[in-house]
Amino acid sequence: MIIKVKNEIHLISLLLEEFGTATRSGVKRLILNRNILVNGTVVTNPVMDIKPGDVVEYKKYKAQPNTENAPFPVLYEDDVILVTEKPAGILTHAEKGTAGTSLYKEMLEFIKERSKGKERIFVVHRLDREVSGIVLFAKDEEIQQQIKDNWKQTKKKYYALVHGKPEEMKGTLTSWLMEGANQRVRSVREQDGAKLAVTHYEVIRELPEQTLLDVTLETGRKNQIRVQFSEMGCPVVGDWRYGSKDPVKRRIRLHAYFFSMTHPVSGEVLEFNSRLPKGFLTLGDKEETYK
Repeated sequence: MIIKVKNEIHLISLLLEEFGTATRSGVKRLILNRNILVNGTVVTNPVMDIKPGDVVEYKKYKAQPNTENAPFPVLYEDDVILVTEKPAGILTHAEKGTAGTSLYKEMLEFIKERSKGKERIFVVHRLDREVSGIVLFAKDEEIQQQIKDNWKQTKKKYYALVHGKPEEMKGTLTSWLMEGANQRVRSVREQDGAKLAVTHYEVIRELPEQTLLDVTLETGRKNQIRVQFSEMGCPVVGDWRYGSKDPVKRRIRLHAYFFSMTHPVSGEVLEFNSRLPKGFLTLGDKEETYK
């Protein structure tokens, strides 16, 4: 992006006007990390005076090159966000007192060690323990909150292997979901405490007794896909909690394979993809284990 300056203004004020939805701390981080040039020269002073006739250039964020030793695959990283892939069988983030590790814990340790304590990450959203796929982290709390505030603008798609076959090749599931005292989610009539859940699906592949679906979330409720397809009569394979009777080891066949968002600083639309995991369509009895 190139800006031809028309009025005298501070650099950070100019960029806040141009980026629109970006936060002040996000733009300041962008300047300090040498992503801005004025008349062809990198600048790092957020409040430097910019004069009419100056040319301000924004160099797009690029993925960090030193992610080869990360404990989990990194799809993208820059100064404000990190996008990684979570395998099935590990928590996104463990609550205090929960035994074992988590995606967040291991990625945080990696980031802190790599940056010598200068960087950390913050949880934006979660996937269930048995669900695999794309997970986004923010690199400061203001960016974290900004992404959460604009979460409806993100797009999330899943692969789901379900028992049986939906009556229609494509369709939309709409229901009101409520979590009970046993942390089990179910559909209810519209009422206080219930949350509207909307899920779109399309059949990708038909197997003898299962069907692979492409699922797009319009809303992001807890266990949304698992509950709605179970109540439709097509529970997700391996999901014992919501109706799967098949003697498959507990690996829920649900994979968050696509995620898109607007970058919280640059406004650029980013898209990320993750391949179907190995063994996703195999109904053997081998169980994957994680520390």
